[in-house]
Amino acid sequence: MANGYWQKLLRVNLTTGTHTVETIPESDLKKFIGGSGLAAEIMRRELPAKLPAYDARNQVIFATGPFQGPAIPGGAKFSIMSISPLSGTFADSAAGASWGPALKEAGYDILVVEGKAARPVYIRIIDDAVTICEAGDLWGKDTEETIDAIRVANTDQRMSVACIGPAGERLVAIACIAVDKHSFAGRTGLGAVMGSKNLKAVAVRGSKQVPVANPAKLKELIKKYQVELHQATIANKFRLNGTPGLCETAEGLGDMPIKYWSGDTFTEGARKLGAPNYTTVLNAKPLPCKFCPVGCHRHIQITEPAEYALEGPGPEYETLGMMGSNLLIDDPKVVAKANDMANRLGIDTISSGAMVGFAMQCWENGWISAKDTGGLELTWGSAKALLGMVDLIGRREGFGAIFAEGTVPAAKKIHPAAAETVVHNKGLDYPAHDPRACISLATTYATGTRGACHFRGPCEDVEMGGFFMPEIGVTKGIVRFFESKGQDVVAVKCQDLGALAGSLVLCLFMLDGAELSLTGTAELFNAVTGWDWTVADMMIAGERCFTVQRLLNLRDGWDASTEILPKKMRIPAKEGFRAGKEIPFEAMMKDYYVQRGWDVKGHPTPATLARMGL
Repeated sequence: MANGYWQKLLRVNLTTGTHTVETIPESDLKKFIGGSGLAAEIMRRELPAKLPAYDARNQVIFATGPFQGPAIPGGAKFSIMSISPLSGTFADSAAGASWGPALKEAGYDILVVEGKAARPVYIRIIDDAVTICEAGDLWGKDTEETIDAIRVANTDQRMSVACIGPAGERLVAIACIAVDKHSFAGRTGLGAVMGSKNLKAVAVRGSKQVPVANPAKLKELIKKYQVELHQATIANKFRLNGTPGLCETAEGLGDMPIKYWSGDTFTEGARKLGAPNYTTVLNAKPLPCKFCPVGCHRHIQITEPAEYALEGPGPEYETLGMMGSNLLIDDPKVVAKANDMANRLGIDTISSGAMVGFAMQCWENGWISAKDTGGLELTWGSAKALLGMVDLIGRREGFGAIFAEGTVPAAKKIHPAAAETVVHNKGLDYPAHDPRACISLATTYATGTRGACHFRGPCEDVEMGGFFMPEIGVTKGIVRFFESKGQDVVAVKCQDLGALAGSLVLCLFMLDGAELSLTGTAELFNAVTGWDWTVADMMIAGERCFTVQRLLNLRDGWDASTEILPKKMRIPAKEGFRAGKEIPFEAMMKDYYVQRGWDVKGHPTPATLARMGL
């Protein structure tokens, strides 16, 4: 077997109730590494074009890479892939906690789930023992109840569980997958795909240790980087504040969503939502995943008022943006309560926040009224509206049911003019970063292989001056706010980095936040695999993995003709940091295509494919 891998793919067919173990060729590992890169190639080989997300032939692929075996910082991350019900094409999402290492410890690199069970089930993997278990008693339970029940049933409180909530069962297209009650594969609706297969959860426990090429060197490197990354995040206060520490900076640079992308400033609101106020008001403390020296997640405790009382995972920056400033809500306790509801129901907090903001805009425009909403008044800043809508969307009930297939289909049902006001790419709602502030996001969102995503290419952090990759030429000053020069290079290299991280699998916060270098990443990779790769080798692998995902997009009908800039993103701000600024989108897209080696229709040229061995 290859160092860092078992070279084992576990395939479970829910229709037949059978499972098989297949060998992963080392040649595939050296091309696609693992995680979302190798999973995309599996989908390209095995799934037909334009396959509906809820077709039993669709797959849900849980994939690790070489970083899930040893205790590498950020190595708790793992990737989940499928065809998305929002986009109808390749989708990946990632989570942490301890599930990825658990699958590796059970002796597998990848789990491919296909088919559809006749009744609710969950998959239990304990080393070589793979069982499809009855889950009728779990159906209807929220994510926390499900995880607790599975652990009790298996008398194992350390069993790692990835599960869906009521939203996934009811095929809500923004349903997420909850992992160990504190990490979430949030985006692209993969929880709904699990629900369509009657798959409630996958529970894993293992006791094996994958071999590595240089154990002594790896142990030395892990010890070194655990200390260095921990110290770096203490110094930059990332460990103290987590992602909520970004709120004031993002709002000040015009990067935070305000009033469903129609507002320009929310200064005092961002201060209240963000750290340090967040940390004090919510009694927040770091909540790390396995092996993590950073602890970017927040554990919070609210004791009053009674209606917001809770203890558990707190909202991240994205949730504070989409459920906070996006709705003109400035109370972190309100957002924390909505976040907790969404987590338990099993829905994406980004898209659910976008849906509520869109609904509030429809209310303001007079396109909907209390008659449509069951009496719920969807006014800006209303905590009652947010909490009510999250519950209705997650349960697919009342007015919330109109959003069951996504924001774009909902808009088409609400009003003839509503669809053009939705802010999305490939049906995936924008996350909480504004491309009118960091313009490289415009091309990144348009070409994102899963739809609009800031973390499959963190170019906004380069523009804001907080993240650089000197080994590949992404250095301070490479781009300037509102200037197109160099933005194509930054967008492409950041997307390739995102694909690389998704294939290793490595939490991107280790690089963008904890200051792990690409050189350090390569050192860790080589100690695990013994392959002696350079940074350039790793980046070409990232580009190859991104390109395979792109090829899936193209065969499913997403090409240059669909790579748009939403109407709202063409409206400049009237005040604030980005006042009067516009995105030179068409020119930037041309530059981006040239940088990628794509033709005018957005297809990689034969020379580009040949260069990557595709």
